[in-house]
Amino acid sequence: MRTVLMVAEKPSLAQSIAKILSRGNMSSRKGLNGACSVHEYTGSFIGQSAHFKMTSVCGHVMTLDFIGKYNSWDKVDPAELFSKAPTEKKEANPKLTMVKFLQVEGRGCDCIVLWLDCDKEGENICFEVLDAVLPVMNKPRGTERTIYRAKFSSITDTDICNAMNHLGEPNRNEALSVDARQELDLRIGCAFTRFQTKYFQGKYGNLDSSLISFGPCQTPTLGFCVERHDKIQSFKPEPYWVLQAKVNPEKESSLTLDWDRVRVFDREVAQMFLNITKMAKEAKVESVSKKEKVKQRPLALNTVEMLRVASAALGMGPQHAMQIAERLYTQGYISYPRTETTHYPENFDLKGCLRQQANNPYWAETVKALLSEGINRPRKGHDAGDHPPITPMRAATEAELGGDGWRLYEYITRHFIATVSADCKYLQTTISFSIGPERFTCVGKVVTSPGFTEIMPWHSIPLEESLPHCEKGDLFPIGEIKLLEKQTSPPDYLTEAELITLMEKHGIGTDASIPVHINNICQRNYVTVESGRRLKPTNLGIVLVHGYYKIDAELVLPTIRSAVEKQLNLIALGKANYHQVLEHTLDIFKRKFHYFVDSIAGMDELMEVSFSPLAATGKPLSRCGKCHRFMKYIQAKPSRLHCSHCDDTYSLPQNGTIKLYKELRCPLDDFELVLWSSGSRGKSYPLCPYCYNHPPFRDMKKGMGCNECTHPTCQHSLSMLGIGQCVECENGVLVLDSTSGPKWKMACNKCNVVVHFFENAHKVRVSPETCELCEAALVDVDFNKAKSPLPGDETQHSGCVFCDPVFQDLVELKHAAMRHPMHRGGQGKRQGRGRGKGRRPGGRLNPKKPKDKMAALAAYFV
Repeated sequence: MRTVLMVAEKPSLAQSIAKILSRGNMSSRKGLNGACSVHEYTGSFIGQSAHFKMTSVCGHVMTLDFIGKYNSWDKVDPAELFSKAPTEKKEANPKLTMVKFLQVEGRGCDCIVLWLDCDKEGENICFEVLDAVLPVMNKPRGTERTIYRAKFSSITDTDICNAMNHLGEPNRNEALSVDARQELDLRIGCAFTRFQTKYFQGKYGNLDSSLISFGPCQTPTLGFCVERHDKIQSFKPEPYWVLQAKVNPEKESSLTLDWDRVRVFDREVAQMFLNITKMAKEAKVESVSKKEKVKQRPLALNTVEMLRVASAALGMGPQHAMQIAERLYTQGYISYPRTETTHYPENFDLKGCLRQQANNPYWAETVKALLSEGINRPRKGHDAGDHPPITPMRAATEAELGGDGWRLYEYITRHFIATVSADCKYLQTTISFSIGPERFTCVGKVVTSPGFTEIMPWHSIPLEESLPHCEKGDLFPIGEIKLLEKQTSPPDYLTEAELITLMEKHGIGTDASIPVHINNICQRNYVTVESGRRLKPTNLGIVLVHGYYKIDAELVLPTIRSAVEKQLNLIALGKANYHQVLEHTLDIFKRKFHYFVDSIAGMDELMEVSFSPLAATGKPLSRCGKCHRFMKYIQAKPSRLHCSHCDDTYSLPQNGTIKLYKELRCPLDDFELVLWSSGSRGKSYPLCPYCYNHPPFRDMKKGMGCNECTHPTCQHSLSMLGIGQCVECENGVLVLDSTSGPKWKMACNKCNVVVHFFENAHKVRVSPETCELCEAALVDVDFNKAKSPLPGDETQHSGCVFCDPVFQDLVELKHAAMRHPMHRGGQGKRQGRGRGKGRRPGGRLNPKKPKDKMAALAAYFV
């Protein structure tokens, strides 16, 4: 019997697909990484009996990054990132140990079926999975085929079974196009971002952005928003005049007529026309025309149109809308939500999808009428050759989906029903009048067949006042003629929907990445989302774009990125060489980077006008160890300390509060210590601004506070306050927070584990003695006599936090409440730094984890 490994993109997808293929007759177990499950069943594979193992990854298995030393902003010239800096594939999420998990499940398997999402990113993940499992799978016999690719667009029995019966191969060219995009974005984005971030944050204190990022797609996206802002700022309103006439077809009714000239910009001319028309007493009907007109039903729904509607009509940001759509897809409610296609294939089961909606109270009548009278073939749209348009695949209720999930599903369903409905037909009547020599018109519309507007009422023809019955030559008395003075108005800021349209038109990003680019410019504080989901550029966003235009307009114009996207598409089609495209594009941007660096003064001139220099920003906080003058604390992102006398800037931990720490000084450099805190429910630790930026010992790295400092005698260091190894992460140490009394706690110096203990104790100290059982440092605790939990009215006790039965009920383990999710596990990629495994500085050992004690502690936060 052959063993077949099958891999989907998400755990929920794996479960759904396995359930369909096994007809529910499967066994399930958790994988070794705890995030993915394995579903096993027996069946037939290509005419032979087989044992199937269905599991998943969690998105990309690997990510592209520079090798070690090139990740240092201080030691590497950004220009080297274009060609000299080697890159490597690293695990996208090391905590998931996805490669090891895939190898454990793939070992001894004969075949693999890849059920990754059917787009370019999915093809790329296919090869990431293959790189992990092929070395451990059984070797093929002769020319035997062992790698299969399933192509599907929805999680329905029909589509999944059809995919299993028509297995293909993964597309290497599409995977390479993703590799190329990843490498271009990494090298170009990092080079420009590092240079301009260091340059401008070293000069200005109120930029209020922790990263001055550049992206080949992100920057043109920002450019569109600033271009609209510039049009608004440069707009000069002009007065114009409109002639408005009203006639009275009957005694108590009036009809407003539109002037055929529309408007004039000269008041004297407008006054002349008013005087001429006022001489007439009646309006004469010159012509009456009636035409039957059609308002076409919409094209089938693709990703870009869904995101536009979600933003403009549903008030959802593109990123949020995409996340909801993906959830609806994995739950089987809609087809694959990433598609550029607006044309249904001939064999698509439109009636089957429509029947699914026959019992929903919101549109049951419309659906049943369509099924009985016959559906209309959807309009011929664009076939991009990827996936069918976004379609509801099974019925749902508001109670099932709730909130935004239901609102998006409802729109997708109504849109689908509209595509198979009839066009809206209406009769348009146009009456042309003459008042003196001037011509006026009025138009009326009467719906003859509502068609698709029944299911999409927001597209319906507005109800208008019915026009009087009249014929050529009829005369109507004039009610009034007046001159209206108006002004031209500036355009409004771009909505997200308008920005999406511009990005699609100019080829910036893909249907999958457009929401990410828009989200990035919001996250970087380049634009703010105003009411109506309009994007208003900030000062920083405006100055950056104007600076790019001043130095090299192609950095911000969509033309060059659009050309790169075309080359990437050619790689995907096998019509362009991956290495040549990469080399050519990087060479262009490398030249642009050197010119940008040489010309940065041009952008700096614009920055000077809008932002304050470091010396003029912030408030005095702590003393510099070099000149002993006060350094200023700059609170705007990224928060930092600046000594204007020495002209030195010191970075600080982000996403927390900083205050002076009792005016205590570092014994190494005489800088006053500051205290960082993430709040009362979080963790806090002191740090020396100089040591934080210039590590004093070899086993320390930049960005470490006193809770990771290996100074052997300093009272604030890890050596003196470290208690024992963290109960959750491998490399962390639980360090006493000496500022936390009377609600005492110790916190891990790597992850966000916090242990609360000895509440209301008068004093807590770390003893030089160690526990005989686990080798953690003992703790000396003094309790207030009135609140002592110790037996026999005792107030002092010394023991091990982990092992002492007296302390056991006084310890509570939690996760710290961080202000920003990125803070968990330290800054950036600083995992496993600072200490050798198993031994604390100063000779003390980390606690070995006794299973019973650790299990008891873990129970508090699992």
